[in-house]
Amino acid sequence: MINRIAFLGCGSMGEAILAGLLASGTAPSSVVATARRTERADELASRYGVTAIAGAEEPEANRQAAKGAGIVLLGVKPAGIEALCREIATVLQPQTVVISVAAAVSLAQLQAALPDGQPVIRAMPNTPLKVRRGVVALSASSTTSPEQLAKGHQVFNGSGIVLDVPEEQQDAVSAISGSGPAYAFYLAEAMAEAARGFGLDPDTALILARETVAGAGLMLAQPGAEPAQLRKAVTSPNGTTERALATFDERGLPAIISAGAQAAAARAAAITAELGG
Repeated sequence: MINRIAFLGCGSMGEAILAGLLASGTAPSSVVATARRTERADELASRYGVTAIAGAEEPEANRQAAKGAGIVLLGVKPAGIEALCREIATVLQPQTVVISVAAAVSLAQLQAALPDGQPVIRAMPNTPLKVRRGVVALSASSTTSPEQLAKGHQVFNGSGIVLDVPEEQQDAVSAISGSGPAYAFYLAEAMAEAARGFGLDPDTALILARETVAGAGLMLAQPGAEPAQLRKAVTSPNGTTERALATFDERGLPAIISAGAQAAAARAAAITAELGG
């Protein structure tokens, strides 16, 4: 049970996590959120019934929210994470679990800006959390106990699937699931463009591409679903689908996807270095 959780910098991703947390049974009275603008804070309070504090009105908003919290979720951009950690460091309880959803910010960077021994979890969520179909990879610091990591799972369980991974695999996670929704959207764009090339009107082309990708995703989400098996089930020997897939292979599409993922992972590592990690 989560007694009190603070969302510091509750933007789009933070709101998705917050919605899933409340849907899974956490009481709004146990949640406090901060936002820069008064309008945003009012919106969160009205929509979810949580306490929301605007930094524009209360300069100590983050410290107020973090004080006494059992879990503190950091939702600001990567460049602002270390400053936020230093801002709240003196009000954290020794057992408060600090969770960062900022891409490319390492556990070492977080720990350096927090009190010694503070339990820290690095999370990589993806945007389908907004429709509660996300996947989140967690990496815990050596100062985080199994019980504290379990609390981290509770934060995200209502928004999707939660996995534990070693921190050195976080860049790979970012390249596959973090950036992955954009790959699916890119595929839908390309399919719609191909449909327009056949002479279909733009609206029809978009519907065909969008609903096909969305429907295939739902099939993949079924328990036990395997991409290769699903692909084979719709690929008749010497049929139209087989011809399309053979063309994709001939043009090197699997290698292109792999190269793109490698480039994304390399960029994640570079961002960590740029941030001083």
